[in-house]
Amino acid sequence: MIPKAKIRRLGLFGGTFNPVHYGHLRTAEEVAEALRLSQLWFIPAALPPHKASKEVTPFEMRLHMARLAVGRHPLLKVSDLEARRPGKSYTIETLRILREQFGREADLYYILGLDAVLEIQTWKDYRDLFTLSHFVVLDRPGYDRSHLGEFLRREVHVDFRELPDGQGFHHPSGYQVLFQETTLLDISGTQIRRLVREGRSVRYLLPEAVRRYILEKKLYLRD
Repeated sequence: MIPKAKIRRLGLFGGTFNPVHYGHLRTAEEVAEALRLSQLWFIPAALPPHKASKEVTPFEMRLHMARLAVGRHPLLKVSDLEARRPGKSYTIETLRILREQFGREADLYYILGLDAVLEIQTWKDYRDLFTLSHFVVLDRPGYDRSHLGEFLRREVHVDFRELPDGQGFHHPSGYQVLFQETTLLDISGTQIRRLVREGRSVRYLLPEAVRRYILEKKLYLRD
């Protein structure tokens, strides 16, 4: 459990992190700096709703790799929140728990890629997500953000309005969907797992401690 003392601007970075890599870490660093966050939490999904359990490395291993990657960073932390409740790891339940824990006085910023936003209608209680937290949207190669406003008004709430200077959008609840530019590192967990399976190097794609753990535990050697 991570204490909530003095947290007023909390970033939330959910995902499978199978494994965590420099793309995740650099994004977290840049978002934390740009938004002046008190902390940013990596929240590995215990049971990702959109993936079969056999496709995902056990939670404790992914959690451990995330902790190895973050190390003693002053702002980046790793939370096991989604393993401390039963069932699938639905983001709406995570946000409800954190909103209850921190109250309305804390600003929550949930970080996700543009590709994920454009599939938000497949998430549980997805319209309610935007009443609990700000959302920080990251560009993804091959995805165009120019139609996001139209999408949000059609799929989430008709009264989403644009913020000045193309910063994002404002939800009637008061929360915002904000664009955040970050360094685009073309690294993926799929790529890393494939390279390991093929017996090729993954050095410099992820922290050395994580690379060593993968080799030690013989992860990703099979599909």
